[in-house]
Amino acid sequence: MNNTSLIFSPLVPIYLLIPILFISFIYCLYLILRQNKGCYYRVLSIIVLAGTLLDPAIQDEKRQNQKSYVALVVDRSESQRIGQRLSQTDDALDLIKKRLNDLPNIEAKIIEFYNTDGGVNGTRLFDSLRTLLKEIPSERLSGVILLTDGVIHDIPKNIEQLGVSAPLHAFVTGNSEEYDRRIELIESPRFGIVGKQQIIRARIIDTLNNKDRVKITVKKDGQEIQPYSPIPGDIVNIKVNIDHAGANIIELEAPVVADELTPNNNKAFVSIEGARDQLKVLLVSGEPNPGERSWRNLLRSDPNVELVHFTILRPPEKVDPTPASELSLIAFPTADLFGPKINEFDLIIFDRYFNQTFLPSIYFENIKKYINNGGAFLAVVGPDYATTKGIFYSPLETILPAKPTGAVIEQTFRPSISKLGERHPVTRDLNHLNNLPQTWGHWFRQIAGQVVNGSPILNGVNDLPLLVLSRQEKGRTALLLSDQIWLWSRGFDGGGPYTELSRKLAHWLMKEPELEEEALTAHAQGNQASIIRQTMEDTVSPVTITAPSGASRSIELSQKAPGLWEAHLSVEELGLWKFVNDKLSTLLQVGSQTTKETEDLISSTENLLPLASATGGSVRRLIKGRNNITVPRLLQIPMSKHYQGADWIALKDTQPSELIGLKVFPLASGFGAMSILMLIISIAWFAEGYVRKIRK
Repeated sequence: MNNTSLIFSPLVPIYLLIPILFISFIYCLYLILRQNKGCYYRVLSIIVLAGTLLDPAIQDEKRQNQKSYVALVVDRSESQRIGQRLSQTDDALDLIKKRLNDLPNIEAKIIEFYNTDGGVNGTRLFDSLRTLLKEIPSERLSGVILLTDGVIHDIPKNIEQLGVSAPLHAFVTGNSEEYDRRIELIESPRFGIVGKQQIIRARIIDTLNNKDRVKITVKKDGQEIQPYSPIPGDIVNIKVNIDHAGANIIELEAPVVADELTPNNNKAFVSIEGARDQLKVLLVSGEPNPGERSWRNLLRSDPNVELVHFTILRPPEKVDPTPASELSLIAFPTADLFGPKINEFDLIIFDRYFNQTFLPSIYFENIKKYINNGGAFLAVVGPDYATTKGIFYSPLETILPAKPTGAVIEQTFRPSISKLGERHPVTRDLNHLNNLPQTWGHWFRQIAGQVVNGSPILNGVNDLPLLVLSRQEKGRTALLLSDQIWLWSRGFDGGGPYTELSRKLAHWLMKEPELEEEALTAHAQGNQASIIRQTMEDTVSPVTITAPSGASRSIELSQKAPGLWEAHLSVEELGLWKFVNDKLSTLLQVGSQTTKETEDLISSTENLLPLASATGGSVRRLIKGRNNITVPRLLQIPMSKHYQGADWIALKDTQPSELIGLKVFPLASGFGAMSILMLIISIAWFAEGYVRKIRK
């Protein structure tokens, strides 16, 4: 392809050439108005001189045609996986590529968008377009074509932000009659205090604007609680009690309607992390003893513990003339503490309490009711436990896990972890501390006991039970058959895991999920999940896994430590996963509770229409009728305000070419131009001289 054109290369700077040409024009006008006989020759000479200064030339370019480019962006986000949208996209992509191949000098540059963040930030289709445009010279861009469902979250506000001077066309999947119902979380707390109530604010969104009440099924940790039936669009306050520390998973589900777009967003999940407020602990010391200060220091070192402690300084049978008003700084409110306020405590500890006559029997009955109703009780006993003065021979007999045999063993021994203790979460990890059981410090006294209800997790002399744990209806009890644990707290003979054991013991008593003997938990990090099974059994059965889509499969667990089994798996699918093993089940939320991608799944042509119209492009659906893909004719036209019609869309014909040869033919330079100028000046001089002779 050759292009011929006239070009100018001024011999003087333009700022000098313009005044010269202007003065020359005025002078020529003056000569013409005077109508001298030789004026036309002078004007002609001035024109030739001006032309010489402009240095005109004929330029002949030899060019080779190049391809134009079409930016083709394919949306493969989460919302595109609904129904037949992906298959519609693939069919349309094949048709568009075929029709682009029929156009001369057009090449398609294709980029596909995937949700790499699980849809948290929505569909960023124009970010992908900007990435693609970096590979295309702007002057060779013929147009932009989008294959999408219209659910896009980074649409530029105007054509300037789009940054292209070519038409934008969008083909939208789905159909105009889509219907969907979903649950929208308005406010969902992330944390809650154990024993308190939290409120989740949600509403039903119905795209058909139905006003019939819709039942919302509410489950907490897999167990159904009170349902709600709001009108779609109205905000409902869902009240949830936080029963335990750790994750409290709340499921909200609305019934699926026939012909609904997708049932996936009929569910919403909220994970509320339960945290305990200040723990209230009641510590009762039967008499001053070395271990009393250890328990007190341990409990007071934790800022989350509110401690109520009293010590019985003078048992009733001891003769002491000191007035009672001088023994006690204040009158201790035992009637309140062991009466109406007993249920306010999270843990009650009896440290070498033996004189049950100090507390009326009704108080022991209240303690027993407190335990059976879900309370926590720890008894650290001394030699008196082996006698009839011990608390075993009181109304607490039915909740204590070991019966004294009457013997008090006074000899050196090292506490050791029992066979059951090697699997129990309270003592299992004690083997991995810096000081192993073989190097734990010695104790010097143990009360012989016989387990009647519970699990001994520590042994003492001759493998007699030393620490016994027991469940009592809804509550829990622990019995330490020695008053020597304070030796560990002071580091005697190398010490021992006093702090770790005491804290884990207290947390087990208060039902911390991580310390349950039989527990199934799951944790996720990225797209990898870990399943952890704690058990006191020798073997465990496979875990049944149910994905958010409803697909189920089983996975075998491998033993990591005694009583601890694990498995790992990939969890690519976002949503709520369910794991079941025997009678245990747990839930795991993978990904964000709500994402931009799932907020609104209805396909739309309206979102892209303003931007496409501003470029002269169009937005139209791929489906007309039932399932027939419709792609209009593709044309190439020169620059225009409109690149679309009823049955066609157009791309801008950029006519790109590459210069491969150049020839220039000067018109007013060198000897030729000078000769013409001198000839015209000579003619003008001769003509004016001849006229003067005639006049004379």
